[in-house]
Amino acid sequence: MKAPCMHRDGLLVLDKPEGLTSTQALGQARYRLRACKGGHTGTLDPLATGVLVLCFGEATKAASFLVDTDKRYRATITLGVSTTTYDREGEVVARRPVTASDVEIEQALSRFVGHIDQIPPRFSAIKQDGQPFYERARRGDPTLPASRNVFVSSIDVIGRTDCELVLDIACGKGVYVRSLAHDLGEVLGCGGHVQALRRLAVGRFTVDEAVPLADVGPDTALQQSDAALTGLPAVALPGFLARAVRRGQSVHVGGHDGEGWVRLYDDGGVFLGIGWQALAGEIRPKRLWVAAGGHVEPMGARG
Repeated sequence: MKAPCMHRDGLLVLDKPEGLTSTQALGQARYRLRACKGGHTGTLDPLATGVLVLCFGEATKAASFLVDTDKRYRATITLGVSTTTYDREGEVVARRPVTASDVEIEQALSRFVGHIDQIPPRFSAIKQDGQPFYERARRGDPTLPASRNVFVSSIDVIGRTDCELVLDIACGKGVYVRSLAHDLGEVLGCGGHVQALRRLAVGRFTVDEAVPLADVGPDTALQQSDAALTGLPAVALPGFLARAVRRGQSVHVGGHDGEGWVRLYDDGGVFLGIGWQALAGEIRPKRLWVAAGGHVEPMGARG
């Protein structure tokens, strides 16, 4: 008999194993936790391992803020071989000799740092007219997704053999490391693809704190929902304003300038949800957490 699901609120930093899609990893983690409701915070290729932040219960309201955050990867790239999927799982389409020196590789990599235009792989989950591109690619459709402007903070060479590079890559949302490997290979004139990929960090969450899927169970502790939102300013509301926010009413708070998303707490440190701070101090509640699942440590205790 299947065990009943439980109401779980919070975040799980999962160390995703190779061979699972993000959705499959979420499904297995949710089953192991016996959680009723869950979501992931961005696609990680089946070939890739590492940080996949999962949201359960009320924490699913914070998922979009993690999708948009910065990422860090350790990528092993094989030079001299091009594949259909831009990784080792695709069919080989070309083999070329690798003649690039270390200096030439460094110079080529510099072209991929900063704001760059990148074309995602044909074998990707990006949709056009409601259909993922990987489905079109499997039917032999050569159409590529549209180019997009993405940001790469840094690329560092960690190691190299004759035909293999190990790179440490820090980047913003939307970057395809597979496309970077393919495009680098084309610039070098030899082709290239991803041999292995490990995500080391998503925002403030690192692989050092990630839990292997095999270790997840009903008693696994989850991180508080607001841990996903530490990049947002925190606003503490006195009792009467906190009560108004809980009813979905906008409030005015003095001493807060600017405009943007904010974390909302009552004066006892209980997390209320996310609001939009307009000019002149007006705060409009946008996503509220139920009180039973929203208690966190007082802000002063969180540093």
